[in-house]
Amino acid sequence: MKLMIGLLITTMSLPVFAATVSIRADDWFPMNGDLNGNTQGYMIDIATAIFTTAGHTVDYKVMPWERAVNSVREGKFDCVVGAYPEDAPDFIFPSVSWGMDSTGYYVKNESTWQFTGFDSLLSQKVGVISGYAYGDEFDALVKSRPDVFKDASGKDALDKNFKKLLNSRLDVVVESVAVANAKLKELGFSSQLKSAGTNPEKAPIYIACSPAKSTSKAYIELVEKGTKSLRESGQLKSILDKYGLQDWQ
Repeated sequence: MKLMIGLLITTMSLPVFAATVSIRADDWFPMNGDLNGNTQGYMIDIATAIFTTAGHTVDYKVMPWERAVNSVREGKFDCVVGAYPEDAPDFIFPSVSWGMDSTGYYVKNESTWQFTGFDSLLSQKVGVISGYAYGDEFDALVKSRPDVFKDASGKDALDKNFKKLLNSRLDVVVESVAVANAKLKELGFSSQLKSAGTNPEKAPIYIACSPAKSTSKAYIELVEKGTKSLRESGQLKSILDKYGLQDWQ
């Protein structure tokens, strides 16, 4: 009997199934980025730590954001990272976020424009990224004013927008503060472009999984338990330290 109980406990501690968890997103460093290097992004590091501990492997690749969301929605892949609930309200989200994000507004150094609210954008040519959710009010404004808001697509959409800004084809680029700062440094544009303000509020960002796959609920449960374990063990801090980031809680 003792042997049988021990065997049962051991079996319960192992994953019910071992699988490859496919994660897709556009390049959104430091959340996710380089496929092959040591800095794939802190969200990919967190996902890898959680899923490999549970006996799974992670298949991570970069693609345009709209295609990533649509492909995961259709069940071609398992999850996206760097998602807001507005991006994919039908997806399965965990109860715990993987960061807090604020939106910034970027201009050329010589610009005197300052962000003072969404109305202040209407006199500018504003670069956004196709398929991104910026919040209900902003998204409605983007749809209603195609003369103001110009969207870029592709895996390098942010690169395109910052280059257009530098070449005066745009007046303002809208982007996550953390992502924009990392991208400006990568492109060598930090001395030529600047922030002209940010949204006062921050929003939680998540990993989110496909509504079409029966495994999604189990993956999200692993995320919830695993995030707590990583935080308690100090491993989350070690991951964030690698990117010069602090815990959002």
